[in-house]
Order: sequence, then C-alpha cells, then structure tokens
Amino acid sequence: MAGMKDQMALVMKLKKAQKELSKEVVEVEAGDGAVVVQINGELKIVSVKLDPELIDLDNVAELEGWIKAAMRDGLKEAQEVAAEKMKPLMGGLSGLGM
Repeated sequence: MAGMKDQMALVMKLKKAQKELSKEVVEVEAGDGAVVVQINGELKIVSVKLDPELIDLDNVAELEGWIKAAMRDGLKEAQEVAAEKMKPLMGGLSGLGM
C-alpha cells in the first residue's frame, strides 16, 4: 500500500507544481519595446502589448516579425521555467511508468 500512497503524494505535488506554473510569468519584448508579450509557465499567453509610437504601420511585415520573435522567445523562456520547476518531480514519474 505504500506504493499507492507514494503515487498519490506525487500526483498532489504535480498538481501543486502545475498551479504554481500558471503564476510564473515571463515577459519578452521585441522591436525595442514595440511588442511586449507575457506568457505563463503553462505556456498560455497572458498578454500582448503594442506600443503604437514604436510601430510603423507602413511596415506591417516588421511588426509581424517582432510579434513572431516575441512569441518564440517568450515560449522558449516559459518552457525553460516550466522544465526547471518540474525537474525535481520528474524522477518520481519514472516509478509510475511515465
């Protein structure tokens, strides 16, 4: 029965870690602050902000590039935060066949 108890404890720790990840937010900017993206540890976009004073609407391709770069970099950073947070728990998952 100790194995089942250990599994339940691990599941509870995983749920707690996942809840904490939703509160971890990374902020990334592109275009010297023209685009600012916030993404949480669950890889969900929290916000996207555009600074109209730094955006040239005659060059939409540049804005699209900044948004793409901010999203790419933000997701990468958020993944790193999530991996770091989950690393201590991953050893316990091998015992569950995961």
